[in-house]
Amino acid sequence: FFFILFFRSGDDGPDIYKGKICSLKARALLIDMEEGVVNEILQGPLRDVFDGKQLITDVSGSGNNWAVGHKLYGYQYRENIVEKLRKIAEHCDCLQCFFIIHSMGGGTGSGLGTFVLNLLEDEFPEVYRFVTSVYPSGEDDVITSPYNSVLAMKELNEHADCVLPIENESLFDIVNKINQMIHSGKLGSTVKQNSMITSSAGSAKTVQEKPFDAMNNIVANLLLNLTSSARFEGSLNMDLNEISMNLVPFPRLHYLVSSLTPLYTLADVNVPSRRLDQMFSDAFSRDHQLIQADPKHCLYLACALLVRGNVQVSDLRRNIERLKPSLHFVSWNQEGWKTGLCSVPPVGHSHSLLALANNTCVKPTFIELKDRFMKLYKKKAHLHHYLHIDGMEQSCFSEAILSLSDLIEEYNELDATKAGLRTDPPRLKIAV
Repeated sequence: FFFILFFRSGDDGPDIYKGKICSLKARALLIDMEEGVVNEILQGPLRDVFDGKQLITDVSGSGNNWAVGHKLYGYQYRENIVEKLRKIAEHCDCLQCFFIIHSMGGGTGSGLGTFVLNLLEDEFPEVYRFVTSVYPSGEDDVITSPYNSVLAMKELNEHADCVLPIENESLFDIVNKINQMIHSGKLGSTVKQNSMITSSAGSAKTVQEKPFDAMNNIVANLLLNLTSSARFEGSLNMDLNEISMNLVPFPRLHYLVSSLTPLYTLADVNVPSRRLDQMFSDAFSRDHQLIQADPKHCLYLACALLVRGNVQVSDLRRNIERLKPSLHFVSWNQEGWKTGLCSVPPVGHSHSLLALANNTCVKPTFIELKDRFMKLYKKKAHLHHYLHIDGMEQSCFSEAILSLSDLIEEYNELDATKAGLRTDPPRLKIAV
């Protein structure tokens, strides 16, 4: 996840100390077609972690237009992106997978984000591609976000190995719960001074309309738990590619619902750890999910439990047996559990749990997205903004909505097996 830049020896003490901090660089490529966000990172507390040579920015942005991001900027920056990706990949000792983190509603995140996904498949076909996608909410301020999201969904269906969908509403709700926990005082929660939640004066900040830093922090926690087995020792560690191998029985049904416990923003809230059994129950409640869905009343294809801290295999097995009766698994995969144990707990906690569920409960999110798309598409609203881009045709829209409809239909077929609606195929009759 990081590489070390070597500095000349012989500098004086402070420079050597500073050199050690600056020498650790993230294996990351930051891409944005406007400079604002990347500049914020370069001026923020993490500025020394990112390599200044591994940035790609433009000035004008993609204008909330998937076609500009995918067709225009994609081909314009293709060689530059490939070169920088190869440079990072060649320095890896064990290249297991690529993580793509992008939003679906805007133009660059959806368009250029999925263009990079396609590039990775072309250039590194054997390496798994994990995608963390932030889906727009119903109150989104980008009018064309349904177009961008559905066009991006087609690319995710075809080129991603695993997608972790995240919804802004869920993140916002989680941050509100954390704030309530702080101010209720019931759990004895304490907030560190001068942290993200408190001001320099030490008084708690009023909740912003959209506390993006705290929301991003929750996603960071997801990725920390997901990658802990690759970074620390454990009695039952697992490679990242095992997640895709064990949780994705059908190539297109690779959307995983993630839930985290305990809920906290990094280093801000010292929330007392939950009891071990309670932590497992939390992971299957709607309050701890990063997407608004209800997996308990839908069909599980498979489920992974990634635990950090001093937890034994017997604890895992006991809780799986306890929870199993309340969960509906497909008939052909009743024992569809994947487990990982990492010995090192997150900072400030004795243990934590990330649950990843391949479940048909993602279907309502996709249906809602399709409905929002069709409301615009029936009127052909805003289409001209897309069609004037070279290489963009109206067939791109019809293919994208067809791809999404097919995905929804595949989930419908699985749901039908839960209700017992599907009949067995007729047996061969032999005339005597």
